[in-house]
Formats: sequence, structure tokens, C-alpha cells
Amino acid sequence: MAIPFFTGRLTDRILQDGTAAAFTRNVALMSVLTIASAGLEFAGDSVYNSTVGRAHSALQGEVFQAVLRQETEFFQQNQTGAITSRVTEDTSTLSESLSERLSLLLWYLVRGLCLLGFMLWGSLALTMVTLVALPLLFLLPKKLGKWYQSLEVQVRESLAASSQVAIEALSAMPTVRSFANEEGEAQKFRQKLQEIKKLNQKEALAYAVNHWTTSISGMLLKVGILYVGGQLVTSGAVSSGSLVTFVLYQIQFTTAVEVLLSTYPRVQKAVGSSEKIFEYLDRTPRCPPHGLLTSLNLEDLVKFQDVSFAYQNRPEVPVLQGLTFTLRPGEVTALVGPNGSGKSTVAALLQNLYQPTRGQVLLGGKPVWQYEHHYLHSQVAAVGQEPQLFGRSLRENIAYGLTQMPSMAEIKAAAMESGAHSFISGLPRGYDTEVGEAGSQLSGGQRQAVALARALIRKPRVLILDDATSALDADSQLRVKQLLYESPERRSRSVLLITQNLSLVEQADLVLFLKGAVCEAGTHPQLMRNGGHYCDMVRAPAGALE
Repeated sequence: MAIPFFTGRLTDRILQDGTAAAFTRNVALMSVLTIASAGLEFAGDSVYNSTVGRAHSALQGEVFQAVLRQETEFFQQNQTGAITSRVTEDTSTLSESLSERLSLLLWYLVRGLCLLGFMLWGSLALTMVTLVALPLLFLLPKKLGKWYQSLEVQVRESLAASSQVAIEALSAMPTVRSFANEEGEAQKFRQKLQEIKKLNQKEALAYAVNHWTTSISGMLLKVGILYVGGQLVTSGAVSSGSLVTFVLYQIQFTTAVEVLLSTYPRVQKAVGSSEKIFEYLDRTPRCPPHGLLTSLNLEDLVKFQDVSFAYQNRPEVPVLQGLTFTLRPGEVTALVGPNGSGKSTVAALLQNLYQPTRGQVLLGGKPVWQYEHHYLHSQVAAVGQEPQLFGRSLRENIAYGLTQMPSMAEIKAAAMESGAHSFISGLPRGYDTEVGEAGSQLSGGQRQAVALARALIRKPRVLILDDATSALDADSQLRVKQLLYESPERRSRSVLLITQNLSLVEQADLVLFLKGAVCEAGTHPQLMRNGGHYCDMVRAPAGALE
């Protein structure tokens, strides 16, 4: 910003036949200032960009961690694609916009203020002409910035919706293909893209109008300054060099204002992208904090005490009503009943995935939520009908969630116990074999065997099998049966068995027939003699416990 000042002085000296020595001295000083300015700019940009890069990584990590803290209902009420879009795309957009635009905004804001000071020092009259035109430069872009911000919010929501369509289709390709609906999914995705296209066109129009109004206003201001400045030089109020200095300062000032006005809507755009990000960061999970308990009593290990439950999105539809029963160490308790009777909900409550609307789930005489999070899930392990594996090696999947990596011998022992070792040992890379996304490289039975090994390696006090043997072959089912009823560890382990396999239920120490509450309880022979709901279900033509 010193160059216009020296340029004006050089102009006056040339017009006044100044000496060559003074001319050379001013040029040398200008060169030194230019080199120093470039060095400082390089240092400032380096520090700024390094800081923004670290902030981006930290922000993305914080958002993902905030999402992981949310209660289970949050993931049921928000689609996976929308959450993923917020965590990845929105944080990236915010960081990119700020790294590129916030730097310009701060740079030209300080530059503009300094230039305004030089202009006031050079000519108050010409500065007033410039300031009178500033409202025209500011008002319209400010209004357009709000329009631009609202459009950006709509674009982000549409992008999240289109991402969800793509994720659903790609994650369920066998289903899409089996119903020959590839074109239907493509059409649905094209419809979402068409919505985004229309919003992008409006966004582009808002940007073009904003840029056009800023440019026209700047050009009109330059014409006004030249006219008034010419009049002042003619009357002798200012020298030619001072006018040159002011015009150069005014050009830089106008440029600074133009950059500010074009950058501000982009920063507003980043603000629009950040709304959902900070909504996730500020959201308080709707579940009590995890406790600090890290010890269990062996007597009456698990007790459901007058438990009632309804999902938040359907509070008027009770799933469980006054449910009371006890799981004891060394016993297998089988839970049977029709579809929708609340069997899987019981398993979820025992894992502290939901909170009862009434009553308590007690573990060693204490409510489950009072236990430290990692300790609880080292003592209570569950295997579901469709277990979720991760796109990692079999070894990592079996050891998943353990704070300390187990030895290879422990991993193999758990795999042998679950029946997974036989097929893993036949793979070229053995336990280092990648299972593919969501375990796509394995069959349903293999996924269940690996998930069972993942549960057994924890040596849990409470083992939940929620239809976890439905895809196993006969040999593997026999192995699970031996695990439940003949394993030495069974004496210290409570088992909650939810299954349609009658052979597993027949030997259970206690069978509970569930229909929102326990309707019948007893051993298999006792319930068959009573001839109630359980007996009718076993003798039904389908012959399955469902």
C-alpha cells in the first residue's frame, strides 16, 4: 500500500524536474518494501493454511464423535446417507470455503481500512465522494447474500437426500437386481439430481446478479472520482501527484470492497453448510450418561423388573408391558413368541441400547445404565440374525471393540468354539482375509459364526443369541448346542436364547412365551403338557417357533 504514495511523489518530482538521485532512491525503497511485503505474505499464508488444515481434521473428528454418542433412536430417525453427508461433505465444504474465503475476507477487510485511512489523509473531498457511493455497493450484495445462504441450505439438504438414495441402492444391490429395478433406482436418483440442478441454477443466478451489481457500482464510482479529481486539479486544490496517489488508493480500495462483497456471500454459504454440523455438535443424547460401576454380583445376575417400553417415534404403541423375569448364571433362558412380540426389544434393553419407559433392567442388582460403557459390553455380548461385520480382516472383526488386542491363540480358540475356524483355516490368507464391505465376501452362516466368535472372545457373563443360528449348517448348529449346554464356561454364564430352532429350545432351563409380557413360563415338557400358546406354536403346520 506504500507504492501509490511513492508513485505520486515520483510524478510530482518528474513534473518538477526532480533529480535522478531522488528518483532512484524512491524506486529502491519501493523495491525493498515490495520484497518485505511478499515475505510477510508468504509467512502469513503458511501459518493460516496450516491452522485451517488442522482445524478441518479436528472438526470432522469432533462431528463424527458427536454422532457416535447419540442414542439408538437418533440413527433410526435420521437416514445413514444424510448423516454421512453432514460428517464428510458439509465439513469439507465448510473448511474449504473458510480456508479460501475467510483468508480473503480478513485480508481485504484490514487492507480496506488501511486504504481508507490513506485516502482520508490524501483528500477529504474525494474520500467523501467514495463513501457516499458505499451504501450502493453494500446494500444489494447483503440482501443477495441472505438469498445465497438460503439456497445453499436447500442444496445441502438435496445432496444429503440424493446420497441416501445412492447408499440404499448400492448397499442392497442383490435385492435391486433380484427385482430387476436398476432402472427404477437410476430414475429415482435422476429425480434427486434434477432437484439439485434447479437449485444450482438459482444459486448461479444469485452469484451472477451479485457480481454484476458489484462491478457496475465500482465502475460508476471510478468515473465519479476522475471527474471530481479533475476539477480539483484544475482549481489547484490538489497536485497532479496527489490525484495520482488518491486514484491508485481508490482503485485498490474499490477492489478491496468488491472482493469483500463477493467473498461475503461465499462465507455465508459456508455458514449455511455448517448449520447441521453444529446441530450435531450441540445435540445432547437423549439417554442417561454411562455410570462408573465395574463389578458384578453372581447372584440373580439379570432381572427385568416390571419393564414397559415403547419406541419414541410410536409412543402410543407399547412393545413391552410389565415384563418381569430373571436370567440366572448357568442357565439358558429361551424367549419365544410371535413376530412383533418384543423379543428383540428385550435383547436391546439388556444391552442398554434403549431405556425402559417404566421399570428397570438390573444387572447384578444395579440398573444397566449405571455400569461403565466398556465394562458393560465386555460382560454382555450379543449376536444377531444378520450380524454386522466390517470391511477388515477376520482377525480384526473377531477382536472388534476390545481395548487390548488379544493373542492369535485367543482368537483361534474363540473361532473354534463358534465353528468359524474350519472355514477360516481353509482361506488362502486365513485370519488376515478381508471380509469385504459389511462382510459381503462371506455367506450368511459364516458371518454368524464370526459374530459368535466376536462375542465369545470377551468371555461374557451374559450371552444373547437373537436368532443367531438361523443360517448355520447342521454341524455348526450342533457345535452351538454343545456350547450352550455342555461347555465348562456355561456355569458362570447366563444365556438369553431367541431362536426358531426347536432342538435348541427343548433343552433350555426355562422357556418364556412372550407377547408384550410373559404369558407362559416353564420347561419345554411342562409347556407342552399345559397345552397353551407355546404348545400350539410348536404343533403348528409350519413347525417353527415364531
